[in-house]
Amino acid sequence: MREIDVREITEAVARLCIEANHYLEESTKECIARRKAEEDWEQARAVLEIIEENIAIAEKGVFPLCQDTGMACVFLEIGQDVHLTGGSLEDAVNEGVRRGYGEGFLRKSIVGDPLRRTNTGDNTPADITLRVVEGEQVKILVAPKGFGSENMSQIKMMPPSAGQKGAEDFVVKVCEEAGANPCPPIVVGVGIGGNFNRAALLAKQALLVPLDQANPDPYYAEMEERLLKRINALGIGPQGFGGRTTALKVSILTAPTHIAGLPVAVNINCHVSRHAEAVL
Repeated sequence: MREIDVREITEAVARLCIEANHYLEESTKECIARRKAEEDWEQARAVLEIIEENIAIAEKGVFPLCQDTGMACVFLEIGQDVHLTGGSLEDAVNEGVRRGYGEGFLRKSIVGDPLRRTNTGDNTPADITLRVVEGEQVKILVAPKGFGSENMSQIKMMPPSAGQKGAEDFVVKVCEEAGANPCPPIVVGVGIGGNFNRAALLAKQALLVPLDQANPDPYYAEMEERLLKRINALGIGPQGFGGRTTALKVSILTAPTHIAGLPVAVNINCHVSRHAEAVL
């Protein structure tokens, strides 16, 4: 049994909140560069160049990648041989978000009640997803999620008869209806199966897949490529100015489901598909 003081989690979350808002992983930057080289529409190339310039500025550590520094989505994998000490895990995570958004001068975007709309002032509470796994480590992944893209996300409870075609058509329809609102080029997370809430979670977790990583299941790898081609054929293009690059990546995660259902969720992210992780 390994003991970990929750103060370590607080410190890690604070650091990751700042890192995720300033630095993109290499696979994302490489994908944007590759798409820019493939673009034959001058305006689209120009927008992608501006995006690259913005990324370079953010890496200097002063200005974040986007003024919407998002809701802090925190994914925790806790080893079952870990004993957390020193207080509440949830409180520790929220304290990390509070410190990170304060010390990093990141915009505080969370309201305490969805209708009365009073800002909490420190970007808490975080959206926390916890999973217990084997081992004696704690893995922490912080994914700030802006709502320009989050608001474009949808879920549909389909009958099984809708099949693969129905699922694919729904994904493309969601992206088409989103248009320029989520700051394309977008990253598209798709969750298929489970139930209502599981499909939505799968879609969000699909956004964490590196952009250079194909689905390990050939059936879904082909589906991802087919969807990417269909979405890019919409011609929305970078920031909605037209072009071949409406989406950078489509990632699909699945789960077993009920014989009577086919849940399909689509979680859209902008081109800065932000996340950072650490292992304690």
